[in-house]
Amino acid sequence: MSVYRSITLASAVALLAACATVPKPLEGTYTDISTTSAQQGGAGGTRVRWGGEIIKTEPGAQETCFYLLSRPLDSQARPRSARSDDDKAQGRFVACRAGFYDPEVFTRGREVTVTGTLHGIVSQKVGDFDYAYPRVEADVVYLWPRRPAVVNYPPGFYDPFWGPGFGPWGPGYWGNPYWYQPRVIVVPAPPPPPPKK
Repeated sequence: MSVYRSITLASAVALLAACATVPKPLEGTYTDISTTSAQQGGAGGTRVRWGGEIIKTEPGAQETCFYLLSRPLDSQARPRSARSDDDKAQGRFVACRAGFYDPEVFTRGREVTVTGTLHGIVSQKVGDFDYAYPRVEADVVYLWPRRPAVVNYPPGFYDPFWGPGFGPWGPGYWGNPYWYQPRVIVVPAPPPPPPKK
């Protein structure tokens, strides 16, 4: 085996390993129990790693509690986005951690993964319904960076070297509305002159 081939193989393995690693604070062994199972009780003291989207963040005098819509975790322990039927929400839970966490940073819709110990049930209203939130005494509250926005283009083939300024036909070839959109600049009308006295 040549030196270059060995280096290439080692680089590829390192790159693949880096793509699917769990962040250091979230590593460990945890019990595989769902939030719906924990709602039934009897799982107190169990170590869990759960994640989801923040519904609300409530700072208190001693601790901050995060009310979360639970989602399954991917290979990096990040909550999966709700794009498919397999990734639907799995109920709700509350995670509380000592200290102050700013509700303007931990805002509604942000993704969080927590690790900690199950510690009973907290009952709160969801509308008029009394909902039983499994409570996690959190060791780690890991706030994930926002996902990049996904742009959905209309179906069709997009050649990166064709379009405005490329090809013999120029912009807007064949009148395709998705091919080229001219820039529109709106210039406000000047204000009317002041009345003469």
